[in-house]
This record gives sequence, C-alpha cells and structure tokens, in this order.
Amino acid sequence: MCADVCCLALRLQAPMLSFGNESRFNRRCTASLPSKSVVAGMLCAAKGLHRGSVEEQAFLQQVAAIPMLSVAIPRCLSANGKDWLLAAGRTVDFHTVQGTRKAAGGIKDCHITTRHYLHDSSFAVFLNGPYRVLEDAARALQNPVWGLWIGRKCCIPSAPVFGGLFSSEAVALNHMLDAPLEFFTHEREVHSFEDGNDTVPDQAESFLSAARRFAPRRVLRVRARVHGVQREDVEEKQQQAVMTDAPDV
Repeated sequence: MCADVCCLALRLQAPMLSFGNESRFNRRCTASLPSKSVVAGMLCAAKGLHRGSVEEQAFLQQVAAIPMLSVAIPRCLSANGKDWLLAAGRTVDFHTVQGTRKAAGGIKDCHITTRHYLHDSSFAVFLNGPYRVLEDAARALQNPVWGLWIGRKCCIPSAPVFGGLFSSEAVALNHMLDAPLEFFTHEREVHSFEDGNDTVPDQAESFLSAARRFAPRRVLRVRARVHGVQREDVEEKQQQAVMTDAPDV
C-alpha cells in the first residue's frame, strides 16, 4: 500500500438511517445519500473526540480536505429461486422529548419534532486521502471509543462500519461493489463549482452543541444507468412486480 495516500471504505447499513440535510422549525429531514457530517461524526465518535475540542477541530479540518464518494447499494430478498428488490423507503416519526438537560444547564421544555428516516437502505462511503489520517481512522472504527450510529442514536449499524483500507479507490470499489460504479446511484465530492450539480451544507466545522457549524460542499450526483436505462426506472418496475407477485417468506 502506498505510504502517502489510500482509500478508506465504510459500510452504512441499518434498519433505519438518517442523514440530516436540513432542519426547519420542528421538521428534521433526511437526505437520500450519506451526508459528510454523519461520516465525520462517526469518525469523531470512534476516535473519542469531545465536541468542540481542539482535537475535534483539527480532525474536522483534515476530513474537510478529503473528498468523499457515497454509493447507494440496492438490497435484495432471495426467495423461491428469485431475487426480489427491496425498494428503499422513508418513515416519518412524530417525536416527543421531555425532561432533557440543556448543554448550558437547566431543563428543556417538551420538544416535539417530526423526524424522517430511511429504511431498507444500504450505502458504501469512500474517503480518499492521506494514509496517516485514514489509517488512524480505520483503527478507530475497528475499536471505537464511543458507540457508532448512523445519523441518530436509534440508527444502530446492522453490519460492521469498517469496510477496509485500500491502496486506491479503484481497489476499494472492486471490493465493496458487485458491479461498476455507473450501475449505482452515487454522489462524488468535487472541488470546483463547474464540476458539480448540487451544493449541500454538510461539511462539519464544529459539533459543539451550543455552536454547531457546517460549510457548503459541492457534489456531483449521478443516477445509476443500466444499459442506457436509468436504474431507478428498472427498480420501479421490479418493485411493482414484487407488490403483485411477492413470495411468502
């Protein structure tokens, strides 16, 4: 493995996941692909970095300089000799919290929110950057200081988060995916505005509860294509078949 750069692969799979991309009043939405703030938060938890600490600030600056690739991986159910596609779905939870303490002291009033989650979803994330930074993160993921969850504390991973440390992105993709990248919906972080097609405010600068900060990040989002046909169209037809001819399992 090259001593200068490498690729860290993460596996994000759970019964429920949430990638917070906006919060308006009492509404907490989720993005359809992993946000970089969720990945950065998991790495900070694995390393045991305290919110707002100097160590956290330094690590988040390192993470900000590392481009991220996130990939949506369709899930299938095998039954009766066939593979049945599990369509990813969303769940909305009417959430009430009472009696919690404020970071600055005191008790909060009853907090009512509507929170969105993904389910029947699986993702792979790839970070390409300095070997020294990612090798340390890889060790932490395999023996985390604090618990890991995917977006919210109720979103416990159902598979090991650490996917591997590889010499290059190409090697990592070959290990984590069962088909070429273009067969999957994915989102790649880019450095210039012209190279992207969307901007997302998920570049974490501080997780301090009283002063969380996030910067915008430019990305290129690509919908999967299968033999010239958008994969989502194929998945929609497959899901319709599942609904009308689903096996008993």
